[in-house]
Amino acid sequence: MGEIERYDVSEEWAHSGIIKAGDFCFLGYCVGNVGGTIEEQINGAFDNMEERLALVGLTLESVVQMDCLFRDVWNIPVMEKIIKERFGGKYPVRKSIQTEFAHVGGKEGLQFQVDAVAYCG
Repeated sequence: MGEIERYDVSEEWAHSGIIKAGDFCFLGYCVGNVGGTIEEQINGAFDNMEERLALVGLTLESVVQMDCLFRDVWNIPVMEKIIKERFGGKYPVRKSIQTEFAHVGGKEGLQFQVDAVAYCG
């Protein structure tokens, strides 16, 4: 059995930002620019994802699967535009889910979060 490596660990949240296990890396709770526009938050989430991927020498093009969580799922076209700008044509499989976030920001708070799996083998 291979080693499991944890990065970006938060003791406060009991959470690892990225875990490398075998040929895959798992990323959770990628968010950014909370309180900003939906465009700012989606870009912020992908910025956060890029920072975590860089910890293990990867880029967005290594991402093979994403779960995209929206407060308003009708913002999917905004995300698709940003994915086209940022992923260099190397698009992951994905699903989009609408949810109420457990976040103190209310309606002006968290609008978008992404979790992902990246290939690192």
